[in-house]
Amino acid sequence: MRRFDPEAFAKNRAIEDRRNEDRFHFIEWTKRAFKNMEVIPPGNGIMHQINLERMSPVVHAQDGVAFPDTLVGTDSHTPHVDALGVIAIGVGGLEAENVMLGRASWMRLPVIVGVTLTGRPQPGITATDVVLALTEFLRQSKVVGAYLEFHGEGAASLTLGDRATISNMAPEYGATAAMFAIDPQTIDYLRLTGRADEQVRLVELYAKHTGLWADALKDARYERVLQFDLSSVVRNMAGPSNPHARVATTDLAARGIAAPWQDEPGRMPDGAVIIAAITSCTNTSNPRNVIAAGLLARNANRVGLARKPWVKSSLAPGSKAVTLYLEEAGLMRELEKLGFGVVAYACTSCNGMSGALDPVIQQEIVERDLYATAVLSGNRNFDGRIHPYAKQAFLASPPLVVAYAIAGTVRFDIEKDVLTVVNGKEIRLKDIWPSDEEIDAIVKSSVKPAHFRQVYEPMFAIQPDTGEKVTPLYDWRAASTYIRRPPYWEGALAGERTLRGMRPLAILPDNITTDHLSPSNAIMRDSAAGEYLHKMGLPEEDFNSYATHRGDHLTAQRATFANPTLRNEMVRKEDGTVKAGSLARVEPEGRVMRMWEAIETYMLRKQPLIIVAGADYGQGSSRDWAAKGVRLAGVEAIAAEGFERIHRTNLIGMGVLPLEFKPGTNRLTLGLDGTETYDVTGERRARAT
Repeated sequence: MRRFDPEAFAKNRAIEDRRNEDRFHFIEWTKRAFKNMEVIPPGNGIMHQINLERMSPVVHAQDGVAFPDTLVGTDSHTPHVDALGVIAIGVGGLEAENVMLGRASWMRLPVIVGVTLTGRPQPGITATDVVLALTEFLRQSKVVGAYLEFHGEGAASLTLGDRATISNMAPEYGATAAMFAIDPQTIDYLRLTGRADEQVRLVELYAKHTGLWADALKDARYERVLQFDLSSVVRNMAGPSNPHARVATTDLAARGIAAPWQDEPGRMPDGAVIIAAITSCTNTSNPRNVIAAGLLARNANRVGLARKPWVKSSLAPGSKAVTLYLEEAGLMRELEKLGFGVVAYACTSCNGMSGALDPVIQQEIVERDLYATAVLSGNRNFDGRIHPYAKQAFLASPPLVVAYAIAGTVRFDIEKDVLTVVNGKEIRLKDIWPSDEEIDAIVKSSVKPAHFRQVYEPMFAIQPDTGEKVTPLYDWRAASTYIRRPPYWEGALAGERTLRGMRPLAILPDNITTDHLSPSNAIMRDSAAGEYLHKMGLPEEDFNSYATHRGDHLTAQRATFANPTLRNEMVRKEDGTVKAGSLARVEPEGRVMRMWEAIETYMLRKQPLIIVAGADYGQGSSRDWAAKGVRLAGVEAIAAEGFERIHRTNLIGMGVLPLEFKPGTNRLTLGLDGTETYDVTGERRARAT
């Protein structure tokens, strides 16, 4: 087993600088070209965690006037700071670009739903367990697009870190905002993270005088109220494909996840965990979650447990303060001993950036066609997202991630199976799981305001740029595969849509995510984007991820529907079942080909296109290219049973018409098979012929 490389962070930063030189060049230009542009250098953390721990003042004071902080951000997890009592919502980049050009950002009057939290979590239950149960509950309660206000005795008992874990996952349960009121927990957290004393006093005084303090809101009345009992939560995971697909760890065997398996020396087991990642601001912004992982690692080391040799493990906090308090507690070395050293302060595995596997392990996965998996403390686990060789992925708390690195397979019954035997005693998870009292004691003694000041004071001591001024028009690099002048206002794209004679590019089922529409993960050599980058002279090791190339439409176009787990119902096997893959059927010939080749074929024909889909179309990240890609392909309309809010807005911003089926009508009741052509007539009616 390879040990953790203490130089991993430095080496990854060097790779990041090399691969992303074009992007960083563009960002450096913006800093010099615009007066109101400040840049935090890469390698310093995840924006949402930085916002929670430092950037948000909660209450502003300017020219003698105090007013609440608000935020509109271009990422779906912007609601992270709703935990502080700050209204923060995510929008698509297209909407933000509108604002940059001087136009308004229009919002509907929100539907506000009260969520009463009762009880307290049982011993050993983490905030991750709570949020996975809440995500399942709130998805079933259909809160898509709503503003949620969490309140009640249960909400009051949650630490700010626990609240942040819940608010961060608002897009996973479909809400626009996930608010907690300002109360003593908020004030304690502001002090803990090193905010100035006068700022903390201002927040408390302002909230109490303006009715924003929790006590003033206890009599608030809502048209709709949901109730959730925190004491009902058990240890949970989510998977294997969706963040709302909760499964209790005690039910793993009954659900067919944990199953009998044989440990064969020298061979990887079925269900092998090839990625075990403590990652994402969802969990690394919560000191209790991270400390719990460190204590579990310490206890595992004491009984001689180790990470399995095929597991690629990593720790990627959203803030450098995490490293400081883990070191203070003496837990960083315990995590490193099990392979969980810091590899980055950034989005990693959660966003498909786990890096390459050991070639020997990759070869075994391919040759044996192994069911390989990932376990991560992230917020999304859509098929194909986490790693190209991880067929599915499970979300779990940071300590559970450590436990699965030791177990080495999801076939292991994590609650019942024996991890090791010491002096004749069988050791199970419960024997090494840290107590809540110990976790809280370590948080109290080791997480200090000085850690946050040490990280953030130099980060935000931004000096005016006195360097050479640059032209206000960017000098595009002709050979760049990262930043290229976009074509959205040129040629046919700027012309009128006909909405006539459209052919379906794809007919899709429910729960199509933006990862299906425009994936975020690593680019493979045999993909359309990989073939293009190869022709452009990039070595395969520097292909990077789809996410990093979204400034180049020629690369990003080739990501449209490139997810290998896509199921286009127009493409079927001989037995009639839908075939998985980035595939399309070109009509009227009925030829099946790779999606990108089908798009090129239709583009040459100047054939207008439509997409037909089921419910909850466009879940996931607020990804512009999920709308840009289909528009550049010639898609003029999308007919679905329902849309996620941000994606609907992005479609409209790109000139793609989102149409909803009437209740009780869908692609199945109409018997659509893709041979039809479509016209949109009038204001509301669509006709298939």
